[in-house]
Amino acid sequence: MTTPISRRRFALLLGAAVGASVLGGCAGLTLGLKKPEVKVAGIRLLDAGLFEQRFVVSLRITNPNNAEIPIEGLDVNVDINGQPFAHGVSNQAVVVPRLGEAVLEVTATTGLDKLLRQFGELGRGRDKVDYRIRGRLVTGNLGGFDFDKNGEVAFPKIFGGSNGSKSEPAPEKGPSETF
Repeated sequence: MTTPISRRRFALLLGAAVGASVLGGCAGLTLGLKKPEVKVAGIRLLDAGLFEQRFVVSLRITNPNNAEIPIEGLDVNVDINGQPFAHGVSNQAVVVPRLGEAVLEVTATTGLDKLLRQFGELGRGRDKVDYRIRGRLVTGNLGGFDFDKNGEVAFPKIFGGSNGSKSEPAPEKGPSETF
């Protein structure tokens, strides 16, 4: 038979065990970490089918902290010209060194409808593409970091003149992000 004293003792022990577990889980967290910066380092076509196209998106992760950040994977969305374009996930693990950087690649998939929509935008005479990458870096004990980065890629003007006639090429302006 259980006595009231042993129930109290059990409740105290259970409470202490739960508290120790919670504190132990938080012990792996490094408090005061600055958020790593995520930028597009490159995009390349992996394969293209009629209904689905896959790209490899290279992301440069810069760690401004004095502690390394172990990345276990990520989830990313790519918007182009304000419209959803591609989505990807990766379980590629990488350790971003303290005060350093690493490149992580993720395969992102889009559909024919989204690709055709963007070709239509280019056909309207756009000279740049606005993009947005957003997602979450998944880390072990740190939980993770959300990121959201905007940028644009400007296309060099190949032909000058307003009447559409060919003339000397305009000086090239490099893209604001390299692809």
